[in-house]
Amino acid sequence: MKKNYSNKPNLLIFASGDREGGGSGLEKLVEAINDGTLHANPVAVVSNHEFGGVRKRADRLGIRFIYSPKGRTAEDYKRIIEETQADYVALSGWLGHIEGHDPSKTINIHPAYMPSKYHGKGFYGHHVHEAVLADYKAGLVQHHGVTMHYATDIYDDPSTIIFRTKVEIKPDDTVGSLAARVNAVEHLWQAKITNMVLTGQITWDGVKGSPVKGAVIEG
Repeated sequence: MKKNYSNKPNLLIFASGDREGGGSGLEKLVEAINDGTLHANPVAVVSNHEFGGVRKRADRLGIRFIYSPKGRTAEDYKRIIEETQADYVALSGWLGHIEGHDPSKTINIHPAYMPSKYHGKGFYGHHVHEAVLADYKAGLVQHHGVTMHYATDIYDDPSTIIFRTKVEIKPDDTVGSLAARVNAVEHLWQAKITNMVLTGQITWDGVKGSPVKGAVIEG
């Protein structure tokens, strides 16, 4: 039976995934919506893989799928957001810079405690975990982490953090085991923090340099 999401903010999700898999964050957000943890109406999910893992999950979950190939412009992003009548945008594993959006209504999740160090082009997925694990073995960092922030015109903007928590690194960790632990923390917190933004518990006026109110910073 199709869920009734009326009278809730419209949430548009961007999730790249790949040709075979991905989209676990999307699925966890939808699960949280269905169990009442996240008060939102999931209007659609966008991916740059037309028939990839994200589409498979979207079809199974009954969520509208939008294919948006690479080479997008600010006008493309703006058009998709307007067409779906999205009130908020969640970037959940989205590999690309977003433009043409309202940064005070757009939130990103990043698998690192220090986005100012592990950010920008090339720092996604296992690449981040490889870099953090290498720095751990070199004695440069003591832990990994997860960060959520408002998405501005700066990649992984460290000035608009709304949530940050540490993730333990174990001496015998591999990139795979560390990635799995970080992913579990992302799944634990993403919906909760997203809901705090949608319900006004965390706010930002979108002006560069102004503070984020209600941010949850752990560790």
